[in-house]
Amino acid sequence: MKNARILVVDDEANIRALLEEILSEEGYEVTIAADAEQARKAREQNDYDLILLDIWMPDTDGISLLKEWSEGDALGPVVMMSGHGTVDAAVEATRLGAVDFIEKPVSLAKLLRVVQSALAHRRQSGRRRSLVPPILAPVGKSEAMRRLREQVARVARHDAHTLLTGEPGSGRELFARYLASRSDRADGAFVTVMGGALTDQTCRAQLLGDGEQPGALEKASGGILFINEVQDMPPDAQQLLLGVLEQKEFVPADAASPRPFDARIVASAPPGFERSGGFKRELLSHLSVIVIGVPPLREYAEDVPELLRYHVDSFVDSENLPFRRFSVAAQNRLRNYPWPGNVRELKNMVKRLLILGGSETIELDEVEAQLVSEKIQGEPLVKQDLLAMPLREAREHFERAYLQQQLLLCGGKVGQLAKRVGMERTHLYRKLRSLGVDFRQALSDD
Repeated sequence: MKNARILVVDDEANIRALLEEILSEEGYEVTIAADAEQARKAREQNDYDLILLDIWMPDTDGISLLKEWSEGDALGPVVMMSGHGTVDAAVEATRLGAVDFIEKPVSLAKLLRVVQSALAHRRQSGRRRSLVPPILAPVGKSEAMRRLREQVARVARHDAHTLLTGEPGSGRELFARYLASRSDRADGAFVTVMGGALTDQTCRAQLLGDGEQPGALEKASGGILFINEVQDMPPDAQQLLLGVLEQKEFVPADAASPRPFDARIVASAPPGFERSGGFKRELLSHLSVIVIGVPPLREYAEDVPELLRYHVDSFVDSENLPFRRFSVAAQNRLRNYPWPGNVRELKNMVKRLLILGGSETIELDEVEAQLVSEKIQGEPLVKQDLLAMPLREAREHFERAYLQQQLLLCGGKVGQLAKRVGMERTHLYRKLRSLGVDFRQALSDD
């Protein structure tokens, strides 16, 4: 949307000059204002397609000015800026109508991307307001991510305990925070407890308090209690929490009478954890009123380029790391990498590459040096990085995993396996031997 009119409101002259220069070179018509009074006059004289508004200003802060504007005439998209912003400020600004929030110093790539996105937001949805700032919304344009965001947003409206299942590193806590921010408890506390940290000896103090510090149940009152890796909770902690949920009250360590339990529990766990035993079925039934599956990154690999850009911008803004971009070849390689550590692995890899530094473009050879091939025999085929192997080794890995899984589906019967995979039986025996697949037990049952 070139030739769009943009109003930049910032009390720092060098920031105003820099933004005016950058945006003007991109073809935008830019007006600058040093404070709220100048900004008000600018809006009286013109309509703007986008406003970049600083939060901390000497006369009237940006949040107050945004609130004033939101109560008046129609307001176009507003992007908040701050050198020391917080999530709370972002949430408040978004509720008042802001469509994005960026921290200073702003990277050039981040600035232009946010401006383009905000102008597109104006074209597509007019004054429609998001209840959640984009910094909290999980990244991804794939169908899988779109459906998951919509599902979480729907579930957030209902005050029911929710279980998020997914592989480690898949972003379960991010979606828990996203759910919290879309719920009626968004203004309440978000209290995190690690399931494995609740030992039989300390769980009472951690959940109910110790007389000096309130416990997690009291801290989360009116908000969200997030239990990360709930499957690691020991028996005593499970029994304590079960009692709280069944009685809907608890007795803090420094209280003589019970208090109502007023928190929504969101828990995370790996898929199928309940089948291993050791977790109370009654407690699971309370925690899994709603179950949401968070997919592994390999199932929405088309979002990898966007995730790479997002985390580059995030580290540039939050940790002042040097800006670097991934080449097309590097992005394509990473789209085809199985990401056994999921989004967490991607985020850590981006941070390493920025810290190590180098030219502005991250090339394929630099990415290859960072990737460690997963060659664990028991690892599922989808998690093996076949592209990092020579052709012969990759083919053997695929054939071994393929035939092992097919043999399981055939109940260990080689005769059925031969029919299923379309191979002559004698040739199949030779293939299984060459790949080291144990079929001797299968022969005795066949």
